[in-house]
Amino acid sequence: MIRTGKKFSKPEMSRVINGDVEIQSAPEKPEKMRLDHLMKEIYKSYNRSTLQRFIESGFVTVDGVPALKANQKIERGVKIGLNVPEELKNADVKPEVIYEDENVIVMNKPSGLLSEAKGEYCPERTLADFGLIAHRLDRDTSGVVILAKNEEVQKFLKKQFQNRTVHKTYYAIVEGVPKLQEAKIDLPISRDLKRPTTFRVDASGKEAVTYYKVLKSDDKHALVELRPVSGRTHQLRVHMKYLGHPIVGDVVYGNEKAGRLFLHAKALEITLPGGKRVTFETDLPKEFGDVF
Repeated sequence: MIRTGKKFSKPEMSRVINGDVEIQSAPEKPEKMRLDHLMKEIYKSYNRSTLQRFIESGFVTVDGVPALKANQKIERGVKIGLNVPEELKNADVKPEVIYEDENVIVMNKPSGLLSEAKGEYCPERTLADFGLIAHRLDRDTSGVVILAKNEEVQKFLKKQFQNRTVHKTYYAIVEGVPKLQEAKIDLPISRDLKRPTTFRVDASGKEAVTYYKVLKSDDKHALVELRPVSGRTHQLRVHMKYLGHPIVGDVVYGNEKAGRLFLHAKALEITLPGGKRVTFETDLPKEFGDVF
């Protein structure tokens, strides 16, 4: 037997190296495992959160029976089936094209269309299916959006948004009527740690500036023009909520239920590859006309 004179900080390790302790083989894998853990062993190309979404969506069967939960215990040796539908929920959605050339495509995004997939799998068509994303609109926000046709143009467009050289104009219908006809809202925003998917006005947050102007109003609502200088997530929705006039149909920050979020990206001023400065505009959706 070969012994080593090297000392180890852990006595039990020393005994193993020196042959004083019998080395045990690794324990056998348990007879039962969580379904999502077992699937991760089988479907290595997907991460566990994606596999959990498959289970929740009803795409997974265990011995031919639809799986119930990701944490249900499954015996090894059972047959696990994965059937992810190729057809998307909204495969027939095709946003209106406002402008198109060899570099970009400008579209009028409908409310309800996601900008891009979250995670490895997305069961629905998104804006990213039509071009490369340069900026985003919330799912429930409609209006003008510009997409790139190659990565070089995508970088060119993104830089303009980062440098705040793009001018964006939104129209929204809000609850109540602001006291001032027009004003500058300069209120920093941060993520709400109590509700991590939402944001709030916070003195220690990131700078967020919005200009608003009341275009028309009645005793219940106001149609306002919103011009954000910064582009924080949920900025317009958070700012109007803080003023006491949340956007109609905002299920997160508002009070009044409606068939949609009444926030529309009306115009976008940007420089195209080649240096031409242009403004793209869209009409207000029919739903806005139903209110005013």
